[in-house]
Amino acid sequence: MYLWRSSQDPVDLAFTDRYGGVSAAPYDELNLGTNTADTPSQVAQNLELVTTDFAPGAALAVPMRQVHGAEVAYVERRDSPSDRELQCDGQVTDQTDLVLVVRVADCVPVLLADPATGVIGVAHAGRSGLVAGVVPATVARMRESGAADITAWLGPHICGACYEVPAAMQEEVVALVPESRATTSWGTPALDIGAGVRAQLEGLGVTVVEVATCTRESPDLYSYRRDGAAAGRFAGLIRRRPRE
Repeated sequence: MYLWRSSQDPVDLAFTDRYGGVSAAPYDELNLGTNTADTPSQVAQNLELVTTDFAPGAALAVPMRQVHGAEVAYVERRDSPSDRELQCDGQVTDQTDLVLVVRVADCVPVLLADPATGVIGVAHAGRSGLVAGVVPATVARMRESGAADITAWLGPHICGACYEVPAAMQEEVVALVPESRATTSWGTPALDIGAGVRAQLEGLGVTVVEVATCTRESPDLYSYRRDGAAAGRFAGLIRRRPRE
């Protein structure tokens, strides 16, 4: 169920894998993506399985409808499970027992927290989000909410050796984020989105922890570049526990 799970009191964090769920092939097993052709009831059951194990009794934040932009929303406990999705690629809260979720297949899932103040956040950073600045926007929103000493955890994503792009696209991105320049293992132009996100965070004084696994290379994770429409989505999760 988890590729990685940790805690920095009072903050719990995790990145899921693809095991321990109910989805059938080709999404087997723990697909958390609502924008796939998987059965919606199975995706919902998978999400319930994960959140019940990760944070028993906690509430889910209104889900993000991720659009590869830089919009960041502050979220509170929702009144009803029927609340609509929020069109954004970042979320921030200082509420306790509210689980923030970011879903990915190759993009960089970013979990952020200032444990001292209890402000937490998530961001969905692909190529477009890197260029748009979704991660700096999330950090800014956290600081507006009182965060000071922020740590960011970069989850599994496609690596620079696997993320081939046209040379012109590479130059467009590198012009804005030079650290994202990469070359594939077969010698063609590529982008390292993780390196670009890390550079943005470090430039803002954020401590970065990498949970580095390449999605395209790992059979334990979903990868759109590898599997196309047959790719499910795994997730990064974060919540602030009430202090005892």
